[in-house]
Amino acid sequence: MIIIFTDGAAKGNPGPGGYGAVLKFGKHRKELSEGFRLTTNNRMELLAVIRALQELKTTEFPVQIYSDSKYVVDAIEKGWLWSWQKKGFKDKKNPDLWLRYIPLHLKYKPKFIWVKGHAGNPENERCDQLAVAAAERPNLPPDLGYEQSSASPSL
Repeated sequence: MIIIFTDGAAKGNPGPGGYGAVLKFGKHRKELSEGFRLTTNNRMELLAVIRALQELKTTEFPVQIYSDSKYVVDAIEKGWLWSWQKKGFKDKKNPDLWLRYIPLHLKYKPKFIWVKGHAGNPENERCDQLAVAAAERPNLPPDLGYEQSSASPSL
């Protein structure tokens, strides 16, 4: 089984933000993180999942994703994502990321498990450290999906 832990953080929400992910398979472990100059916590929570799944090289093993994001876990485990997709993500935030997530979901069929944040889970705590550190790096790149959508006027 492939185990993935993810977390996202944004200061100010929107503000500088980052994500962290820990991937575990047998004796193997990989950490991922990245930061952006202006984003939201929910975007970083979802991007952590996307980037972690993009790292996988096989579909042979089941995938479990542990996240402290009710937004991400509930959207997938309660099936909200599929009704959002049917409605073209009308009035929903982060459609660009959800559209990136869907093919990964169909490929890997991950099982999501919600974990309480900041409750002593070592891997969740590590993801939080990675996310916060990534958000504090100098010269962060733009989160184009966020900045372009927030710059366009609402109709």
